[in-house]
Amino acid sequence: MNLKGKNVLVTGSEGFIGSHLTEKLVEIGAKVTALVQYNSFNSWGWIDTFDKNIKENINIVTGDVREYDSVKRIVKGQDVVFHLAALIAIPYSYLSPMAYVKTNVQGTTNVLEACREYDVEKIIHTSTSETYGTALYVPIDEKHPLQGQSPYSASKIAADKMAESYYRSFNLPIATIRPFNTYGPRQSARAVIPTIISQVLAGKREIKLGSLSPTRDFNYVKDTAEAFIKIAESDKTIGEVINAGSNSEISIGDLAHKIIRIIGEDVKIICDKERIRPEKSEVNRLWADNTKIKQLTEWTPKYSLEEGLTETVDWIKNNMEYFKTDIYNV
Repeated sequence: MNLKGKNVLVTGSEGFIGSHLTEKLVEIGAKVTALVQYNSFNSWGWIDTFDKNIKENINIVTGDVREYDSVKRIVKGQDVVFHLAALIAIPYSYLSPMAYVKTNVQGTTNVLEACREYDVEKIIHTSTSETYGTALYVPIDEKHPLQGQSPYSASKIAADKMAESYYRSFNLPIATIRPFNTYGPRQSARAVIPTIISQVLAGKREIKLGSLSPTRDFNYVKDTAEAFIKIAESDKTIGEVINAGSNSEISIGDLAHKIIRIIGEDVKIICDKERIRPEKSEVNRLWADNTKIKQLTEWTPKYSLEEGLTETVDWIKNNMEYFKTDIYNV
């Protein structure tokens, strides 16, 4: 499928990954509708920061994936739907599990049902590597068992299974992308990489982190956005769950030291108990097997971790007003 000229909807378009994907879709010539969560401030999230030439080529609509009438109205007339809207902060899911069910499970079901009603040509549903839980073997392929180690991951597993059920029950043309740990410009301070960078750039000589031993498979956001597009374009991806990862791992402690070296400061790392997940909830190891996405789409990451971190440091340095480094953002 060639996305140029296609009517394409992005839910969660105002967020971190969604905003990068929206920009990229405009650049390749798609007719993009960006669903932004309704709010009384008329804020379009990161879309507000887009270059005027990009913004003028986006049809921006407000709504809420939790409301079926809202979703149905927006999905009508779309050829392709990228569904990214979700609650994603793991610590907050411990405080309000039901909010994650309403947005991630019910919201996803609303999108799927609307797509079924209007015969959408392709749906790309967004999963997460957190659905795997702590690796039972590495690298993690798509056959790895799913483990609900937090209310967030449990809600995403449920959403993934709803997507699978709509493919199997109604032959809905769905592909599920399972990104591993995406980072880059526009990511909020609740994530580990901007947490490290913003604290160091704020001049702190001691930075607070959670557990330092878990490993993650990090992917630069431009590579992740490209993976979404490649999966949408390939006819081979329908009915498939597909990892998007780098096929490498690094511990949080080693990552922090790498970032500190890039910035060039002398900083001490403090393990803050407030930031540590409950013992049985911590995901101790994530490392993606990306064989399947390469076979189906020929996608491969273009950015090394060093390159991506350097670009992220530069962006945060110029946008420190978005970061409250004295507050632990759950």
